[in-house]
Amino acid sequence: MAKRDAEISIGADHIIIERRYRALGAFNDLLIAVWFLVGSIFFFYDKLMTEGTGLFVAGSLQLLLRPVITLCELIHVTRARKRSVK
Repeated sequence: MAKRDAEISIGADHIIIERRYRALGAFNDLLIAVWFLVGSIFFFYDKLMTEGTGLFVAGSLQLLLRPVITLCELIHVTRARKRSVK
């Protein structure tokens, strides 16, 4: 498989870092889906509508975490690359 021009290999560190952040991102996405699904079900019942709204807010806040996770991964990979160059 050919590498993209912007991709720089830093060996095993890159693979480990990438897998950790992909796992964190997948777990975050799973929780987002759960909050929105349960929140949607709660909206069928008047007594649970407030809790459902809270779950939608929680899911929305977690949507904010998606780019934060990506930025953290990019910073982490950049730092690992700098360490491997030294």
